[in-house]
Amino acid sequence: MGMAWLQLQRIITKGGAHSISPLPHSAPYSRFFSKSSPYVVKVGIPEFLNGIGKGVESHVAKLESEIGDFQKLLVTRTLKLKKLGIPCKHRKLILKYTHKYRLGLWRPRVESINA
Repeated sequence: MGMAWLQLQRIITKGGAHSISPLPHSAPYSRFFSKSSPYVVKVGIPEFLNGIGKGVESHVAKLESEIGDFQKLLVTRTLKLKKLGIPCKHRKLILKYTHKYRLGLWRPRVESINA
């Protein structure tokens, strides 16, 4: 017991404990947070469907007239979308991305204007 205590004291007095970085992994991960990707601030039905893409944006007018509010779209079920005449693939995409949006895992990006 006494020998281990003496070795520990020697390490502390020589500065051995201070030479070790407390967070060795902090440097490589800092680059992931340096850039923030641009997201749409106000999300409505058109911005949401355009963010999904893949042809889903063709249903903007239909969904805005029938559902009206983006918050209602987030809780809409597949049967309601089917009754509106939205094809199966598009229904699946809309429901997939509304679920991700509710969980905070996805947001539509701002489209860059390169005109």
